[in-house]
Amino acid sequence: MSIAIITGSAGLIGSEAVRHFISQGMDVIGVDNDMRARFFGQEASTKWMQQELLETYSRHYRHYDVDIRNQHAVEELFQKYGDQVSLIIHTAAQPSHDWAAREPHTDFSVNAVGTLNLLEATRQYCPEAVFIFTSTNKVYGDTPNRLPLIELENRWEIAPGHQFEIGIDESMSIDQTKHSLFGASKVAADVMVQEYGRYFDMKTACFRGGCLTGPNHSGTQLHGFLAYLMKCTVTGIPYSIFGYKGKQVRDNIHSADLIAAFDAFFRKPRCGEVYNIGGSRFSNCSMLEAIEICESISGNKLDWTYKETNRIGDHIWWVSDVSKFKSHYPEWDLRYDVRKILEEIHAASVERWTEIAQ
Repeated sequence: MSIAIITGSAGLIGSEAVRHFISQGMDVIGVDNDMRARFFGQEASTKWMQQELLETYSRHYRHYDVDIRNQHAVEELFQKYGDQVSLIIHTAAQPSHDWAAREPHTDFSVNAVGTLNLLEATRQYCPEAVFIFTSTNKVYGDTPNRLPLIELENRWEIAPGHQFEIGIDESMSIDQTKHSLFGASKVAADVMVQEYGRYFDMKTACFRGGCLTGPNHSGTQLHGFLAYLMKCTVTGIPYSIFGYKGKQVRDNIHSADLIAAFDAFFRKPRCGEVYNIGGSRFSNCSMLEAIEICESISGNKLDWTYKETNRIGDHIWWVSDVSKFKSHYPEWDLRYDVRKILEEIHAASVERWTEIAQ
């Protein structure tokens, strides 16, 4: 039976990938050492999801508590399964700007060196496998903040007629910009994934996402925007908005829509590809708009405060242009808009959050 190796397998995207590819008849090797708990505290631990996957898919899911920075351990794992492996989905990461600035060595070793370890192990032991990397729109740094933006009542919006009016595509430069240290470590990984594709003729792709979300997200203050926002609205935890008058815009893609894109690439792979991926014009919102939707769904008022200083490297307006991916895979389309995503998050987590808060 064909095997998929999925890093960060107990996280939002990883767990969605585990469920999907097992449903497609594959066995899955999960790699996750719950560093998320170290990054963001026990509230962000993914151990609960790891246990759920083991209980639900005991016949088809095997879990390895491997640190992807450990080259020997990664090589040992890949050597064990060899050419049975037909797919690698790499979602494990340190995902926070703020955390990266506190521990740059850890951030770079996880995001950049860990990715190199996985790529080289793939080349050595299963070179025909498809390698999918969960990159980020932060590889573009703060270049999007130079776009001509117009302030509306509840959001910033790009000037009509601009080349990026339908969304930002892959032509935007990643040079001469402030990335944050997190963005820089992801750039290194992103370029390496492309290079292994082009230099070694491997089937690799970078999916540059922004806000990846869904009901399995263990959201925290530093990462997991929609999930954490809904959690605060439900439980009464105070929430802080950082800069841009709360009108900063993000497109949001449901984990299931992202995994459907991964599946499409897996079935018809290409070498060294790069795709901007996100909710596009179909699924996006400002902070203020997201708060309004959370309050509407939950019936609660959010206790929020505004802080004038924005986070370093934060985007004022980001909407992805997914046209390139759709031109390569026209059967793929988005199914979840922001409201539907938040309704799912609320339904899946309100009981657990309420119990914890009591």
